[in-house]
Amino acid sequence: MVTKADFQLIRSLGNKQGRTAHGLFVAEGDKLVGEIIANPKWKTERLFVTEESKVRSPQAELVSAKEMERMTLLKSAPRSLALVRIPERTVPTPTDHELVLCLDEVQDPGNLGTIIRTADWYGIRHIVCSPTTADCWAPKVVQATMGALLRVEVAYTPLVGWLKEARQRGVAIYATTLDGEDIHTTALSKGGIVVMGNEGKGVSAPVLECISRRLFIPPYPADRRGSESLNVAIATAITLENFRGQLKIDN
Repeated sequence: MVTKADFQLIRSLGNKQGRTAHGLFVAEGDKLVGEIIANPKWKTERLFVTEESKVRSPQAELVSAKEMERMTLLKSAPRSLALVRIPERTVPTPTDHELVLCLDEVQDPGNLGTIIRTADWYGIRHIVCSPTTADCWAPKVVQATMGALLRVEVAYTPLVGWLKEARQRGVAIYATTLDGEDIHTTALSKGGIVVMGNEGKGVSAPVLECISRRLFIPPYPADRRGSESLNVAIATAITLENFRGQLKIDN
């Protein structure tokens, strides 16, 4: 039986303060929930399913469609909903043989979710975010990743100190800017850090001081007048395609 306290708990997980206090996030939908309960690395605290759900688990608690409508943090009610323990994430130590994505104040949850999903497609295993970047465990982000959040480790830390340490060790640090080198004709390294900036302001000034290479995604034709910039999620996809494309050619 779903209690009033259960509904209140789930509702509280819709905001970051509640997720931090309880150490839980909400996963919704048979596909995502099914992936989570099948992976022993993830600890599911509660699992609610309707009769129509295809998720099978001894842990599952049967609820009515109306109860699920009250539970969901999304626009439409799913057939399954799980309360999952937020895993501990450590900030990775960048190297010259692994490409790490870095997000500087990316604030739109939809953009963050798409970026995580794109990173997964291109084999990125670590994303390091500024503390002011959107919370990756927010319901909209979790949903937008389409399960990629289970494979890509997202960590949060003040970026300047982390980037300065990486640069001192000789790790290449790239950022997309409007005054950078043409990304299509620039030789790119196999590993390093790629920094993507805020939707409106781009990469912040303190972070730019840590950059060793600036990259620019040119429009076509080069002298056209149009949009001032690309959506950060689209820019991330183009940037990662260039890095991975060069890697394929080199191999």
